Formats: sequence, C-alpha cells, structure tokens
Amino acid sequence: MSNAYTGTTELSNLVKTGYDRLVEFGLRAQTVIRNVADKRPQQLTNPGTTITFSFYSDLTAVSSALTEATDPDSVAVSNPSTVSLTLNEYGNAVLQTRKVRLFTISDIDPAIADMVSFNMADSLDTLALTTLRAGTNVIYASGSSTVGVTGSATITSAHVRKAVAKLRAAKAVPRREELWWCGIHPEVSHDLRAETGAGGWRTPHEYNSNGNLWKGEIGQYEGAFFVETPRMYNATDGASSARVFRTILCGQQALAEAVAEEPHIVFGEVTDKLKRFRPVGWYGVLGWARYREEALYRIETTSSIDNA
Repeated sequence: MSNAYTGTTELSNLVKTGYDRLVEFGLRAQTVIRNVADKRPQQLTNPGTTITFSFYSDLTAVSSALTEATDPDSVAVSNPSTVSLTLNEYGNAVLQTRKVRLFTISDIDPAIADMVSFNMADSLDTLALTTLRAGTNVIYASGSSTVGVTGSATITSAHVRKAVAKLRAAKAVPRREELWWCGIHPEVSHDLRAETGAGGWRTPHEYNSNGNLWKGEIGQYEGAFFVETPRMYNATDGASSARVFRTILCGQQALAEAVAEEPHIVFGEVTDKLKRFRPVGWYGVLGWARYREEALYRIETTSSIDNA
C-alpha cells in the first residue's frame, strides 16, 4: 500500500494567497513649476475674477544737447501696458464609502489623504506649466513651428546660448545672480550632456575637478541653471508625429500668480442619511498669466532616446 501524503492539494482550503498590507504609491515627480511664479498682486483695489497688472513704459532716451536759449518741448508719458489674469476655482474630491473602510485589507484613510494631497500639488504644477509653456518667444530645433520639428532635431548648446542671449538682449532680469532658470526634460538633458566637440557641453566638464560629470548633474551652463524634471511638457505633435519636448528658460517675473483662496485640503461634511459616505478633497481659487513675455523663452526639440 502506497503512502498517502498530506500536502497543499489535500489542504487547499487552508492554503491562501498572502498579501502585503502595506500598499505603495506610484512614482511621483517633484513639483517645481509653480515656484517659477514670482510675481503676485501687491495693492489690489478690490477682489475680482480678473486681476489686471500694469507697467509703465520708460521715456525715450535723450540723444541731443539742450539749446541754451530755447525751452525744450515737453513729452507725453506713454499709456501703461497691461496684463490680465483670470482666477478660477480648482479642486478634486474622493467620496469614500463606509463599506470599503470595513472590508479593505489596508488602512485606506491615510492613503486617500496622501493621494488627494499629491493630486493638489500635481494639478497646480500642471496648470502653471500650461500657462508658462504657451509663451510666444520660441526657438525651434528645425522648421518654423512645432509641426516642423523633425525626429532628429535634438537640443544643442547653441539653442541654449541663443535663448540666453535673447533674454539678456531683452533686458530680462536673471532668476539667481546672473543665471536664468531652465526647466529641461531628462530625455532632452541626455542629448545636451552627450554633445561633443568644440562649444559643446561635454568637453569643459571632462576636465573639471568637482566630479559633476560622473554624478550626472548639469548644474550651471551657458548662463542658466538647469532643473531636470519629467514634468516638462512633451507631445507627439512634431513632423511625422515626432515627440516634441519643451525646454523653458526664464528670468524674474516671467510668470504671475494671483490667489483668492490658497489651495488646501477639505474634509467635507457627511450628509447622507446613514452617514456612510465620507468626502475628502482639495479646493483653491487662483490663476496664472505670463507677466513679462520678454523674460521667457521656449526651445522645442526632440530626443534621441525617445522610445529607445
């Protein structure tokens, strides 16, 4: 008579799948774009859905000497220029049921609060970038529009130099000391850092002593300090559906922000008859506008490692 074994098949009702009750969050990009908005209203006349900023224009420089016995003609001050910003309500909410709290293997209350908090920060950065990336000063790596950017049109040091030169020529004020802020996607940064030859990024870094080539840091280059972030906008809107990445350089007051109510977490009232539905969300009233267009430049390129 053969042996009878008591194994997992015989005791299948006692063998169950195990679950880790610690549920991890997805990967998240650090928020950096809203920090670019350094212009805010200073002396509001009254609350309103639209905020109008104004600039004085300087008088034309004098180019000739006065005549001793002649009273010079007076000149008129130019009408101030204006920039308008519209405030809107923004928010999102999760409505959690009592049953899901009772039956899930993980404590979802803090998880939902965390997800709502990140959604607020993520959404605000996305909204700010939508305004920032729509500037009219653009350098295209190829062609004369986004649809003309081909799949081989990658970024070069010359593009950065040109943008910085344009900012300086427009009298834009740098963001930090003599440096302009540059937001660049990691896949675009790859091409800039891989550039070789005279005038390229790599040669001077190969001979430095602080080791930043090995750490993969861009740091300061061609008059800008670089912030690598996957938040920089990209879309398949180039030639033959090439993916076009937007790299942005800006100085002070490129982006304005006005806030009527600072975005914040809201724990809503439980109002249903059996008190089973618990709302949690975020809410804010604010808006953005490009304030000084001359302090903002965008470079549109592709990446050699897109989909690689």
